[in-house]
Formats: sequence, C-alpha cells, structure tokens
Amino acid sequence: MKNLAFIMLVFVYCQAVAQHKTLYDFKAKTIEGEEYDFSGLKGRKVLIVNIATECSLAPQLNKLQELYEEYGGDDFEIIAFPCNDFGKQEPGTNTEILKKCESKYNITFQLMEKIKIKGDSIHPVYNWLTQSSENGVLDAKVTWNYQKFLIDKNGQVVESIAPIIGPKNNRILEWLKE
Repeated sequence: MKNLAFIMLVFVYCQAVAQHKTLYDFKAKTIEGEEYDFSGLKGRKVLIVNIATECSLAPQLNKLQELYEEYGGDDFEIIAFPCNDFGKQEPGTNTEILKKCESKYNITFQLMEKIKIKGDSIHPVYNWLTQSSENGVLDAKVTWNYQKFLIDKNGQVVESIAPIIGPKNNRILEWLKE
C-alpha cells in the first residue's frame, strides 16, 4: 500500500511540474511590430530585462551591449522590454525608443515593444517571469527598471537579479560560463 501511495504522489508531482510553462510557450511583438516566437531560443541562455532610456540606470544599456557582443550568438540572447511603469522614465513611442537605443547606445540585441509589467495589464511574459505558479521556480516582484531575469537553455527561469546589479556582475558572468 505504501508503494502505491508513493507512486501516486510521484505521478501527481510530475503532472504538476509538467504543467508549468517555459519561455518557449510565449510570443510577443518586437519594437518594429513583428511577432517574435520565443521557441526560436531553444538551447540558448536568455537574459530578459525591462529598460527605460531616461532612467539613471540607462548606462546599463552600454553594459548589456558589451555583454551581448562578448557572449551573444548561438548560446546566449538578450531580450529587452521597454517599460514606463517605474518613474515614467520611458515615455517615448516604440519608434522613439528604437531610435534612441540604436543611436545613443548602439543596441544590437533584441528590443521588444513597450509593455506593462505590473498591474492588471501585465504582459504575459512578465506574468510568467514573476509568478511561481506560472514558472514553477520563483516569485519575483519587479522593483524598478533594469531588473534582470536569467533563463536557462531549457526555457526555465533560473534567477531574478536586482536592478542596481549591473549586467556584467560576477553572478551573471558565472551563469553564462556554466
């Protein structure tokens, strides 16, 4: 009887784990308005970050670009979501944001359309990133612009990195080298 109960417990646990989404279950719009299917990132590590070009942390865009130039490609991608939810520091349109990111910061990593990442209109990707009931790993409240999420090669959330911690922090570099 104990063995049957154990087997049932394992079965129920496996079913619960199997129901959690991965990054690959999502699509979003790029800053140019094109559909972006995250399933195309299978096998890559991904850093997702909410950006605001008028934030005092905006110099992190330079560091994100450096990180992308050093590690980006077949094994690593950066996905940036502009957001005006914190201090109204991203008031521009998608066109204005793209122009500023390209001209001032020379961004070549993937920019997505401007989204909401808190409240009732939270973007589905951020709902997944911040809710353990969705991602199966952690609850992570986004506290400000430039909060980073590390996603492994299987599309699973690994960790949330505080906004004040720069993109070339030892924890992120160690994770990239794992």
